[in-house]
Amino acid sequence: MKRTDLSIFSFLLFLVPLHSTQSYTYNSIFSFGDSYTDTGNFNAYVLAKNLSISLTTDKWPYGQTFFHHPADRFCDGRLILDFLAEEFGLPFIEPYLAKKQRFQQGANFAVAGATVLDPTELIKQKNLTKSAVTGLNVSLNFQLKWFEDMKGSLCHSKKECRNYFTSSMFIVGEIGVNDYLYMLTNGLTVTQVHPYVPIIVETIASAIKRLIHQGGRTLLVPGIVPMGCLTQLLTAFERDEYSSYDHETGCIRRFNMLSNYHNSLLLKAVKELRVKYPHTRIIYADYYKPLFRLIKFPKRYGFQPTPLRVCCGKGGKYNWNFSEVCGMPHVSVCHDPSKYIFWDGVHLTEASYQYIFKSWLKGPYAHPPILDAHL
Repeated sequence: MKRTDLSIFSFLLFLVPLHSTQSYTYNSIFSFGDSYTDTGNFNAYVLAKNLSISLTTDKWPYGQTFFHHPADRFCDGRLILDFLAEEFGLPFIEPYLAKKQRFQQGANFAVAGATVLDPTELIKQKNLTKSAVTGLNVSLNFQLKWFEDMKGSLCHSKKECRNYFTSSMFIVGEIGVNDYLYMLTNGLTVTQVHPYVPIIVETIASAIKRLIHQGGRTLLVPGIVPMGCLTQLLTAFERDEYSSYDHETGCIRRFNMLSNYHNSLLLKAVKELRVKYPHTRIIYADYYKPLFRLIKFPKRYGFQPTPLRVCCGKGGKYNWNFSEVCGMPHVSVCHDPSKYIFWDGVHLTEASYQYIFKSWLKGPYAHPPILDAHL
């Protein structure tokens, strides 16, 4: 199957209990991003717009580990957003498009397939067509508009909103992987994609500023995952020369270098925003390093020794192919997802998300750690 058929999916546990204390609490969480954070917006959007896109997260075995039924998450169980809600004594954050009447404890605006850049901007790029970006108009800017539309149900004046959002956590990302996937799998080389990285990062930084002006005081800003380790890219570029791969992990080096470039610019932007807005707490959460550590040392953390193979999939070197993906008939699931790092072609298992969450909560992969960043 052609690379343009890339699925919409398109980013050991510490032996201590989760730490909860009333000293660190938030009254609400507002989240923006893509399928690493989506808890139902994608399904609701596709159904509302009557788009001809197959839904899979409403089918078994999605959700099997924790929810024991499909829960509109691209995972076997909980996401990092879910672990954060549990940590701070909040219910799981409702997807905005569920159209609940009350969002006092937060809302999730993340949508699978979402990009940082608006689809019209992506379509302008070389070789990209509307079908390449799935026809979804759910960019980061669009999600911010949803938040601004909803905000009136929580507060009215600038002062009232500032007071309300002082005890809120805003999560901006992970987002950006889809921008790169759409370009890389539709003919652009890493060299051709490079000039768009500063534009993508600046758009994320602008979103952070926009939320601060809306009253946000605590913002969690995750970087992106090592894209060269994602099964979809590994499969799409499986004919690459041997020298293209990191021989320790099996990941494709040039795509990981692109991820590192994005993350370095994003961290630089976060540091600049901290100086500009000293009254805020902006946490940079590293997605790359903890995930890469799991891939490099899987047995050390209790995962099976072939870390790039997915739990739910069918066929090929990585137990995955473009035409038969998780949730489809005759696609099998592994016996124990907690032994796998990757759930499907690009998303992680609950076990992986929990490891990364804990590394953000107390460190060392969040700067500052979440529990050290409360106002």
